[in-house]
Amino acid sequence: MVILQKDWQEDLIKTNGVNLHYVSAGQGKLILFLHGFPEFWYSWRHQITEFSTDHKVVALDLRGYNDSDKPSSPDAYKLSELVEDIKGVIQGLGYENCILVGHDWGGAIAWQFAYTHPEMVEKLIVLNLPHPAKFVEGIRTPQQLLKSWYIFFFQTPLLPEWLLQANDYQVIESSFKMMAINKNAFSQEDINAYKDAAAKRGALTAMINYYRSTLSGLFNRPLKDWGILEIPTLMIWGENDIALGKELTYGTEIYVKDLTLKYIPNCSHWVQQEQPQLVNQYIREFLNKS
Repeated sequence: MVILQKDWQEDLIKTNGVNLHYVSAGQGKLILFLHGFPEFWYSWRHQITEFSTDHKVVALDLRGYNDSDKPSSPDAYKLSELVEDIKGVIQGLGYENCILVGHDWGGAIAWQFAYTHPEMVEKLIVLNLPHPAKFVEGIRTPQQLLKSWYIFFFQTPLLPEWLLQANDYQVIESSFKMMAINKNAFSQEDINAYKDAAAKRGALTAMINYYRSTLSGLFNRPLKDWGILEIPTLMIWGENDIALGKELTYGTEIYVKDLTLKYIPNCSHWVQQEQPQLVNQYIREFLNKS
């Protein structure tokens, strides 16, 4: 069980037919954090304190994760549904727009949301998840296809759930400890928090359904259909990401008019947890730009 810091609050918000759990702190302009797989709001623990000094920080549990609702249908995890979740959260919190931050799957949702509702995103920050067009372009190469093997494995029924929960969720523990360059970035308490979240009824299947609901439409949108995003965008990339190669960032400026790109060497996919001070510094510098 995760113990909240004294100035953090947790609550539920109804959006798009589901209840989403979130942790919040601070007051001011909304900065909304979207986590990835296999995480939950806790992956932003190092950012909540930093940015709640002058923002209203909200770190969501995406649908299917931790204490948020877990619809049973794979179709409930289509990207279009996830985008509408975020729209409802922003409006339900009483805001017209936000600074949107996403990592991994949260980054995929953030990219899509920025294209779908650009008027609701003042600034966009994406960590270790490429622009959708660059990902589709990359996954057509043998190099990235090999790295993305798990996406195709997750299409099989039941077996992925069995593998993830086997031996006290050992695969989840290994995904953090083995991938991280800085092995001290994750305490056993941190690992246990992720295991406990994944162990909640329906969570594993919901988490995997993100992949099951997306693969069929991954290649349907022609690259030329992705317009140029006008929103100021910061990309932060841990260079030692074994799942998503650094080369997926090359050429992002074709699709993003105002792009800031920061690479962090000797850092894995879990960038905001492994190098929180540097990530916070880069985000702060980006937010302070006029």
